[in-house]
Amino acid sequence: MRYRAVIFDFDLTLADSSEAIIECYRHTLSSFGYPVPDDKTIFDTIGKTLHESFYILSGESDEDKREQMRKVYVGKADGVMAAKTRFYPDSIALLQVLNNAGVKTAVVSSKMRYRIEETFMLHTGCVPVDEIVGLGDMPEPKPAPDGLLQAALLLNVPPEDILYVGDSLVDAQTALNAGIDFAAVLTGPNSREDFEKLPHIYIGDSLMDIFTSINNNE
Repeated sequence: MRYRAVIFDFDLTLADSSEAIIECYRHTLSSFGYPVPDDKTIFDTIGKTLHESFYILSGESDEDKREQMRKVYVGKADGVMAAKTRFYPDSIALLQVLNNAGVKTAVVSSKMRYRIEETFMLHTGCVPVDEIVGLGDMPEPKPAPDGLLQAALLLNVPPEDILYVGDSLVDAQTALNAGIDFAAVLTGPNSREDFEKLPHIYIGDSLMDIFTSINNNE
């Protein structure tokens, strides 16, 4: 393939963590006495920062209160997140194919890096990507381009030679802001029609669908 590196979002792109994420939000919101929205409403916030999501889900505007909520969420996630996350069937195999082809790989996510590493290690026994840039590693969260540009520097690959793959409009906007090509996978909250409104090279039902199409068209 023509790209020298591929960067992936994590939640709902490489792995389905929705069961654990919904459980953590439900636990936190109820602990603080807020009404708990339906699962679909919570699911649609995946990919945003915890502070953003708690504002959307509770209407709480006080930053200190949302930080307290974040800490309770993280405490709950320590016990359930990695164990209840499942990698999509083609994720790990695709990472290995790219590695064997000499294509560098990375993850850029609104999830903390240690949590991504923990999940990889629990389910695969290794960290099968070259670099991980998590929320705590970037000056500004997505859709700011900071995380993608930092990953590009770590990989030593220019933005024009990188593909970013994600499941949300936030991912699409992040790629646009970074000047990096974007491919959408339809395993997250956004539809094909949503993604067609922003620049993209392909919209696929799965990761393998994306890369099969890209290779067949080159």
